[in-house]
Amino acid sequence: MDPIRLLIFDLDGTLIDSLPDLTDATNLIRERNGLPRIGVSDVRKLVGQGARSLVERALPGVGDPEVEQALEEFLAYNLAHIADKTHPYPGVPETLIELSGLGIPMVVLSNKNVALCREVLGKLGLERHFTDIFGADSFPYRKPSPEPVLAVLSEFGVAAGQCVMVGDSVNDIAAGGGAGVWTVGCSYGYGDASELEEAHYRVPDFPSLLDLPFAQGKNVAAMKKS
Repeated sequence: MDPIRLLIFDLDGTLIDSLPDLTDATNLIRERNGLPRIGVSDVRKLVGQGARSLVERALPGVGDPEVEQALEEFLAYNLAHIADKTHPYPGVPETLIELSGLGIPMVVLSNKNVALCREVLGKLGLERHFTDIFGADSFPYRKPSPEPVLAVLSEFGVAAGQCVMVGDSVNDIAAGGGAGVWTVGCSYGYGDASELEEAHYRVPDFPSLLDLPFAQGKNVAAMKKS
């Protein structure tokens, strides 16, 4: 088995908890469209497919012109308040430092637009750990399509079996699985436990990545569903 040569990370729900800021942005557009505010648990069910999908689902019954306006307002507010309440999950900064010591390139692959990804990672001091950052507008397709993962593999000249993808939702596991890479499901994130059933491995917290075979210089094939 080839050694691991690339690590791909999802962003929201994996590296950072952005739900409080996303909830504020969502309630802004709901109020402007005459809808009542909703809670963090409700917004959690809307995330994962990018900003447009979130806005459309947050504004049921609202016409296309209003959705377009709301999307602009949502993105503008989110950019201006990208890290008001958003924070890395426990142990993320320290674990990224440890993983950097492996000498394996690490990238972010998100369904959030790349400018927002860079902004929030920069604000939180995490951007320096990543060789590159890819967002929803980096490729023609987004997760759960495997195409973005395949595009990243091609860009780095890495075979599928030499890559590990880490994420918290079915979008990440389906995209990684479809591309043939090793997948790790983060059970602390936004996805339900059922969304991670097809992952090769599951972790209860981010630092537990350091316990996986690839982080200990062992054959990644030793990974088992757990």
